[in-house]
Amino acid sequence: MTTNYRHLFDLSGKHVLVIGAGSGIGRATVHGLADFGATLTCADIDAKAAEAVAGEAAQRGVDARGVRADIADERDVARLIGSLERLDVLVCTPSINVRKPLAKVTAEEFDRVVGINLRGSFFALREAGARMAAQGKGSMVFFSSIRSQVVEPGQGVYAATKAGTLQMIRAAAAEWGPQGVRANAIAPGVVETPLTQQIKDRPEWYDAYAKKSALGRWAQPSELVGAVVYLASDASSFVTGSLLYVDGGWSAVDGRFTPPL
Repeated sequence: MTTNYRHLFDLSGKHVLVIGAGSGIGRATVHGLADFGATLTCADIDAKAAEAVAGEAAQRGVDARGVRADIADERDVARLIGSLERLDVLVCTPSINVRKPLAKVTAEEFDRVVGINLRGSFFALREAGARMAAQGKGSMVFFSSIRSQVVEPGQGVYAATKAGTLQMIRAAAAEWGPQGVRANAIAPGVVETPLTQQIKDRPEWYDAYAKKSALGRWAQPSELVGAVVYLASDASSFVTGSLLYVDGGWSAVDGRFTPPL
């Protein structure tokens, strides 16, 4: 029997939950998943943004709805995932950062970054993974970072959360793999999103980061979509526990810029 590989990336009939859908990479991801036929639940702490991006997805010809959800709230995450009639794919994007030397990071700042980036990711992974394991299949795609592997001054807490997210993904792949659940992480490099506006506002900093990558520029959110679609679809049916770099060659090229802190 001949396999038709043209359908590998088709997401028709799959229900995808995107957490952090309201802006940046999450919003671009919703658009891309819609173009491949996914039914979408678009969740964001900003309810209006979630509804707006769901409307954009609907205009691309798929069923989509927007809901408010706070990834840092354990009960809210459980409520969100429990409310879904079906869950085939979870894409989790939310992150915040506090760019300070470790000696200047306050306990409140530490708790805030860990609370969203790591603790919130744990809530989403735990609830979605258990649900997918019970149904015998599913794919979870979480956003880690190149900072899970390499770091610079001022990125210690953020890097720790991204390394922690990656290790949780690997544990999820090991624990739920026998039940047909795949879990993978994506490692972006520098991407033009609201999270990196602080860097864009400093031309010398922005330009130094552009020159650090092999391609000599920053990424746009749309350039992360291909990796998400791949990991969400049957094209990656034997891929789990992996870290997929989408960093323009950043991690392959030596050199460093010390940011102004």
